[in-house]
Amino acid sequence: QVQLVESGGGLVQAGESLRLSCAASGSIFSINAMGWYRQALATQRELVATITSTGSTNYADSVKGRFTISRDNAKNTVYLQMNSLKPEDTAVYYCNADHVLVAGTPYGMDYWGKGTLVTVSS
Repeated sequence: QVQLVESGGGLVQAGESLRLSCAASGSIFSINAMGWYRQALATQRELVATITSTGSTNYADSVKGRFTISRDNAKNTVYLQMNSLKPEDTAVYYCNADHVLVAGTPYGMDYWGKGTLVTVSS
């Protein structure tokens, strides 16, 4: 069983920074891409940033230049450094692990964390 556990959310003022972490645990052989998504109140979940196992990154236009995604493959951990936060960044942030290969299964599966709340006050 694979679990993703996020940490680092909280309440900050506009312009401040936060760093989110997400650690994947379990009998993991490999993970393709890892990423962060967010869902604000009464909206659909949206992509924030993703990073492949080789380090290729993709960002939503709304966070380019402010957020940086990184990854430690040895620790199966992904990070999201969020700078210059804005009130519109307020949301629950979810970690995703794509195509996770686990001992005993011949195919990859996707997993989600339970989310961590980020609140940015103006």
